[in-house]
Amino acid sequence: MEYGQFCPIAKALELLGEKWTLLLLRELHMGASRFNEFQRGLSLISPTILTKRLNELADAELILRKKIPGQRGYEYFLTQAGRETLPLLQTVGEWGMRWARGDIRDTDLDVELLMLYLQRSINTAMLPGDQSVIQFKFTDLNKLNNWWLLVKGCHVDICLEDPGKDVDIYLTTDLRTMVSCWMGDESYKQAIVEKRMMLVGPSALTRNIQSWICDNMFAGIPPANQI
Repeated sequence: MEYGQFCPIAKALELLGEKWTLLLLRELHMGASRFNEFQRGLSLISPTILTKRLNELADAELILRKKIPGQRGYEYFLTQAGRETLPLLQTVGEWGMRWARGDIRDTDLDVELLMLYLQRSINTAMLPGDQSVIQFKFTDLNKLNNWWLLVKGCHVDICLEDPGKDVDIYLTTDLRTMVSCWMGDESYKQAIVEKRMMLVGPSALTRNIQSWICDNMFAGIPPANQI
């Protein structure tokens, strides 16, 4: 992509304006470093395009590609130039929350992306004991409707099959409600009162879900029509 202009906005967009590039940088800032991790966060990207975008970012020195010791693959890490894209992404996200989130279609409700975000949002320090299991059940999905988060110490794993462990917290809801609550568009309390969400487990954990699930970083930004 070339604009043939010396304007710094044009030059920046030559590096960042291709489809998927900003979302790939989002995943890097959120801790993804391997090919399969990028695919989890960007489920619709093809392996060919993902490889191309990674190579472009490496060539532009926004990321550094390092061989994984003893394996065939690579890990990718943000350079100083890449790290300095964070304020840009935050500004785009804030603008999106204010002006673009009214157009969330059913096809935008990606349960795999949601669960990846929830995995990253668990505040492990607020879950007593060394190990906890949280089960999510989505009542409106025919597949990918049961998920388990396994918390051990400060590490959180995600499972699509029953891990065979005692569940500490059961959370049952529909996908749009869970997305809406985590995004901050409505409160968990409201969803529970209206019986669109059900929590089963120790009251110390179920009475304040936000004590152990951190909000989306853009929660609290009202849409423009409410300002």
